[in-house]
Amino acid sequence: MNNRLVVCAYHNVGYRCVSELLRQGAEIALIFTHEDSPTEEIWFESVRELAKQHGIPCLTSDVNAPENMVRLREIAPDFILSFYYRNMISPEVLAIPRRGALNLHGSYLPRYRGRVPVNWAVINGEKVTGATLHYMVEKPDAGDIVDQEMVEISFTDTAHDVFCKVTAAAETVIARAWPLLRDGRAARIPMNLAEGSYCGGRKPADGRIDWTKSAEQVYNLIRGVTHPYPGAFTFLDGKKTFIWQAWPLAGVAAPGLIVSHAPLLIGAGNGLLEIRSLQVEGEQECSAADFISTHTMPITLFQENS
Repeated sequence: MNNRLVVCAYHNVGYRCVSELLRQGAEIALIFTHEDSPTEEIWFESVRELAKQHGIPCLTSDVNAPENMVRLREIAPDFILSFYYRNMISPEVLAIPRRGALNLHGSYLPRYRGRVPVNWAVINGEKVTGATLHYMVEKPDAGDIVDQEMVEISFTDTAHDVFCKVTAAAETVIARAWPLLRDGRAARIPMNLAEGSYCGGRKPADGRIDWTKSAEQVYNLIRGVTHPYPGAFTFLDGKKTFIWQAWPLAGVAAPGLIVSHAPLLIGAGNGLLEIRSLQVEGEQECSAADFISTHTMPITLFQENS
């Protein structure tokens, strides 16, 4: 039996996958995780606390650091497993485990390789995504697939809703795949990158709304970056304003034009957007009705801060 692991893990996917490995009796010799960022809303479970509960050594330094490579070679793990670890793992580290290094990715590969795949899938209006366990190679999210689980994306789902589904799918994949990996019976399916896509990271500034896009596209952006993510925003009378909840409707109006106050309807490139929850920067989030009752409304929503 090949059961000695080093795990790189963070976030809910990391917590749940490590928990499943422990439930199955895997020997985790060391965990690498991250310090929580003071600029990020921490809404997820702590891998470091999980490691502490189980008496597993846990480091927040980069797995690729020279001193950590020395430690990894001393441990001589059978596998390195990565679950939502945010650092690229170097080829030198990938070569250390005797039986390979694998990553759990939050999409149905080869689609949405790269960063924040759940958010991108929602923003792009996808109907499905998933979780995929694959071998790591130097090129990101490109190694042979071991197992994957598909999940549906409902039109009302936010990125957080989908992330919860993907987390459950990740746990299912690990529950199925670990015994097969341990016993040397796991599949290795070559990934056809030509059938997929690659997505880059997102910054808070990428949440800026372009009102010339269709109401459905703007709606998908809003639900793709709403709480607990940084949010979609526009400028209302020169003030940065976050739109946290909305709904697309049929209709015609100039992009950015307010055509109704009750409900609060904004024109888009194709259709109208009903604003349901919003927040002027520096103020509290509120419903559209409360916002209308406490603010003097300008004629249009401006795209520039002027």
